[in-house]
Amino acid sequence: MGTVYIVIAVLVVLIILSSFVTVQQGTIGVTTIFGKYNRVLFPGLNFKIPLIEKVFKRITIQNRSVELEFQAITIDQANVYFKAMLLYSVWNQDEETIKNVAFKFVDERSFMQALVRTIEGSIRGFVATKRQSEVLGLRRDITEHVKEQIDQTLEEWGYHLQDLQMNDITFDEVIMKSMAQVVASNNLKAAAENEGQALLITKTKAAEADGNAIKIAAEAERQAAQLRGMGVALFREEVAKGMTMAAKEMQQANLDTSVILFSMWTEAIKHFAENSKGNVIFLDGSSEGMDHTMQQMMAMNKLMEQKSQR
Repeated sequence: MGTVYIVIAVLVVLIILSSFVTVQQGTIGVTTIFGKYNRVLFPGLNFKIPLIEKVFKRITIQNRSVELEFQAITIDQANVYFKAMLLYSVWNQDEETIKNVAFKFVDERSFMQALVRTIEGSIRGFVATKRQSEVLGLRRDITEHVKEQIDQTLEEWGYHLQDLQMNDITFDEVIMKSMAQVVASNNLKAAAENEGQALLITKTKAAEADGNAIKIAAEAERQAAQLRGMGVALFREEVAKGMTMAAKEMQQANLDTSVILFSMWTEAIKHFAENSKGNVIFLDGSSEGMDHTMQQMMAMNKLMEQKSQR
């Protein structure tokens, strides 16, 4: 009789303990009674009806991710290979949403298959309307198109698409090689154009510098020639003044002014001899030559006197 009581006591304790269930943080429990949905259990310690109420499924409400790899064909018949990362989660914690998540699909594998195939179909339908040259620049457009197309479907399943990232978009090897050649040729073209512009600028600047140098040199030569002419004119003017003053002094002293010309002639010959640097100077040393020279000097002297008298 005592043994029966002990057994009954143990059974009661087990029944009481089985009436408590713990739901982990980040998950929600779904219970059933005789196979029919009953209620939702939230994180923490929960009480359930012993032996009758069972925890049918534990649903995570945290974000989940999955990687996708698939192929699509553009409108110009180019194969495009995608690698994408899909981020999704349960829409919310409402009872109807949790019921959809728990009972829409037989298991998690079936849900993932439907989700992946739905997204692939949406992307393939979008890519089929685009050309190969447009696809690489449509990452954001593809993501927005997919979210717009399948958000309502996922909501009916109790899920929400958080993000879709196109990590890699590639083409067949032949197309990739041709695209690389196009990029390389465009870069070469741009480099040639830049080099041509740089060469044009260099030559233009060099021509401008040469022109400016020629202008500066010509201006300097003009100023130098002008100064040389002014110097020669001043020299001649000073020589004329000196000769005039010397002639006046010679006249006042009752001396022949031809002596001045003779002195200048001898000084010139002396200067030639001192600065000739080995050059040969031929002079007429005969009496006739001397007489001829003196006559020329006297004629020049008379001419100077006439000018001074005027």
